[in-house]
Amino acid sequence: MQLYNTLSAEERKELIDLAGKQRLTLSFYAYAKIEDPKKFRDDLFLAWNALDALGRIYVAHEGINAQMSVPAENFEAFRETLEVYDFMRGIRLNVAVEQDDHSFLKLTIKVRHKIVADGLNDETFDVTNKGVHLNAKAFNEILEDPNTIVVDFRNHYESEVGHFKGAITPDVETFRESLPIINEQLKDFKEDKNLVMYCTGGIRCEKASAYFKHQGFKNVFQLEGGIINYAKQIKEEGLESKFIGKNFVFDNRLGERITEDIISQCHQCGKPCDNHTNCANDGCHLLFIQCDECKAAMENCCSTECLEITHLPLAEQVKLRSGKQVGNKVFRKGKSEALKFKKSGELPDAPIATVKPVKDIRQKIKVKKVILGKAQHYYVKAQVGLFQIENNELNVGDKILISGPTTGNEELVVEKMFVNGTEANQAKQGDKVTFALPFRVRLSDKLFKIIS
Repeated sequence: MQLYNTLSAEERKELIDLAGKQRLTLSFYAYAKIEDPKKFRDDLFLAWNALDALGRIYVAHEGINAQMSVPAENFEAFRETLEVYDFMRGIRLNVAVEQDDHSFLKLTIKVRHKIVADGLNDETFDVTNKGVHLNAKAFNEILEDPNTIVVDFRNHYESEVGHFKGAITPDVETFRESLPIINEQLKDFKEDKNLVMYCTGGIRCEKASAYFKHQGFKNVFQLEGGIINYAKQIKEEGLESKFIGKNFVFDNRLGERITEDIISQCHQCGKPCDNHTNCANDGCHLLFIQCDECKAAMENCCSTECLEITHLPLAEQVKLRSGKQVGNKVFRKGKSEALKFKKSGELPDAPIATVKPVKDIRQKIKVKKVILGKAQHYYVKAQVGLFQIENNELNVGDKILISGPTTGNEELVVEKMFVNGTEANQAKQGDKVTFALPFRVRLSDKLFKIIS
């Protein structure tokens, strides 16, 4: 039985591109009593792996918390794998507002002590005594009540790019930090105020609402299905969006747009921007907001120090980051002193810029492409990229796409190229090709030919 991934993220990305089929990004959660989380985990892996479902899932004795990517053609079959379990029959699946075939590139199901790290002792209060669930219409209405206090139970890097108007946005790095802070801040309003809370998909509020009722708050409400479900409902029902900006998501997209408002700035130059990225220096991986101009100038790095490190030989880079733990510090490092325009805590409700509206994802014409090969090297001074052609042919005049986790998606037309060291008009399988590039490429980058 295969109970683990056998493909790397890059290999999986290549297979997804070659398949050319639409995938749906979705999330769901359920609190339930699971006697054997390990067996539950293994059974899910076998069922979902067979459907080419990918994602990041946590299971525990208390339930399941999942963010996933599923082939659209397998959506109903995926739902059937959930219906096998009584506690997931009819479960709400929060389908993302914006879709990206690369939102998840591995199927990772982990057994944890809890499905959300809340730091609470569940034995000390009734976790089933939750707040009143509100749909989008009711949520909008209660926000108009002057007796309402609305609280964002997400973290600083999430609320910075988007939040509900008038919300308290705690300056915290983890969910567990926000609970005692809010309890202390609102201790004088337990009897007479409406405590209204929201988060990304609703799971954090499920536990938080019960916790605050236990703390003595009389009128506790929560946004059903979180921001994801709210965005879906306001679109379907033609309601005003009280949420402004982007909804931060924990997959490769790092965000999905809810309104055209931009309320945050590039952390490096201060230009209106709400696009998160991770520093290209593997010894840093700092999560920060970076505009396209700074991305080009800084080569996706958060500081000149990191930029210089990425230009060192790989062996020296590995030596510099040896012994450092990076992964678990990505988000809390978002308050680095290198980021001059970072904001957290009390945030503005007024947008500082707007973006042009985009067509619905279903109206977009999918770019058809075929993979040619992958990057081998980038000559910084000459600004020339070297690629190995592994499939098909490349000709002068072809429109190409270079894609990678750090590079992003860059399109251009090949005007001149050298094949195996000699100028030529065509390259075939097995050839090494060089041509000028106005941006840096990396070993993880793939080369595609756009055919429509």
